[in-house]
Amino acid sequence: MKLNTINLFVIALAGALAFSCSNKELESRIAKLEGKVAELESTKSTTPNLTPTAKATEPEVKPDGPLPSFEFAEESHDFGSITEGEVVEHTFTFKNTGDAPLIISSATASCGCTVPDWPKEPIPVGEEGKIEVRFDSKKKPGIQNKTITITANTYPKLNRLRIKANVQKADNPS
Repeated sequence: MKLNTINLFVIALAGALAFSCSNKELESRIAKLEGKVAELESTKSTTPNLTPTAKATEPEVKPDGPLPSFEFAEESHDFGSITEGEVVEHTFTFKNTGDAPLIISSATASCGCTVPDWPKEPIPVGEEGKIEVRFDSKKKPGIQNKTITITANTYPKLNRLRIKANVQKADNPS
């Protein structure tokens, strides 16, 4: 099983738990899983397969030929203090600084309360694009840290954006 398969498993698990997004314990578990995935990606070490007869997986190999590359204006955004129930949005801008058209195949968030919107068309070399992220703070009091994982034809395939907000409990949450 490749590291990408493990990443997809973690993302699928996070998606399955998205309906329980207000549960702080589940949020904590998702954050820990994301941390482990990031650690695996950064060390590029081999990870044993979960099946007893399989060999160890290979780290992601850089493909031959020209590749696209993200250059984000910023990779994290802090909304500051917002009121519970407020829906806030932020646009992450990027430029394709690589040598081939950039194709984003997916953008997923660590919680169902965060929704990314990304360009579906290829971004030519030297051109700019944007990823819009919408966060709904309904039933989310306290400090919120959310991760948006972008899968693209870059090396490495996964890139992450982060948003943060301090959600102040509303007097009469809707």
